[in-house]
Amino acid sequence: MVPSDHDPSGSVRPLEDSIRTDLGGAMTYAAYLDLDRLLAAQHPRSRPEHHDELLFIVQHQTSELWLKLVLHELRAACRHLAGDAPAPALKCLARVKNVERTLIEQWSVLATLTPREYAQFRGALGNASGFQSHQYRAVEFVLGNKHPGMLAVFDGEPAARALLAELLAAPTLYDEFLRLMARLGLPVPAAVLQRDVRQPWTFQPDLVPVFREVYESTGTPWGVYEACESLVDVEDNWQLWRFRHLRTVQRTIGAKTGTGGSSGVGFLRRALDLTFFPELYAVRTVIGTAGGEPRGGSERGDDGSRT
Repeated sequence: MVPSDHDPSGSVRPLEDSIRTDLGGAMTYAAYLDLDRLLAAQHPRSRPEHHDELLFIVQHQTSELWLKLVLHELRAACRHLAGDAPAPALKCLARVKNVERTLIEQWSVLATLTPREYAQFRGALGNASGFQSHQYRAVEFVLGNKHPGMLAVFDGEPAARALLAELLAAPTLYDEFLRLMARLGLPVPAAVLQRDVRQPWTFQPDLVPVFREVYESTGTPWGVYEACESLVDVEDNWQLWRFRHLRTVQRTIGAKTGTGGSSGVGFLRRALDLTFFPELYAVRTVIGTAGGEPRGGSERGDDGSRT
């Protein structure tokens, strides 16, 4: 028999008999995702409420959700590296890279907000600023851009401050990777392994020949080269996110100061000079130079395979 809701034109899809519609007492989509709270968490402050403020709030709330996942994956990658398990660490970094791409593309949505539209509700933000995102700061701490002075920003948010204090005192993702390299027999300098992890990472020239060996040797342990390239991918994506942030702010507020008191575009531009893994970029200058021809007459391809 033809279902009563069958549409010969094909514009209506009939429900399958097996689809459950009586959901009383069952775990539902809305309950599992706590949608009642999630969708009620947008509170525009402009009066009268400006149409475009919802876009601004949703953009930043979704970014915070993605940052939560990035932080979750980076901390897991640290644990895997500390436990001599590079494979699951690489899986975590692969997910981070895809989240970063999503965060980068999200700026195109906010860029639909014109300068005039934003100016009409910007005053409602008060001193609220993305600079105050503890999750963004936590990701930067895990990646090596540590700044003890940032904790004071969160004196009024005890849980956020505690998280940042914990990450400030913990080895970074790079620290854990270098320690793994040392356990695998690579000559990572002792001074690097014993550094004060509370300090921001600074360029270590003695690491460059170590990474040169990683890139040029046919005997590099599995996962080390792959992790090097994944770290570069993570930093490249993060820098692209910073750049898109800068350009979106520039097209929206020009040279105005930030709501949090920063110089705005100038402050964001200086962030582009910050690097997490400088030796992984510096090594590219020396690969293939005199005395550094790859042994065995072969090099790794971009996917880690031999070419």
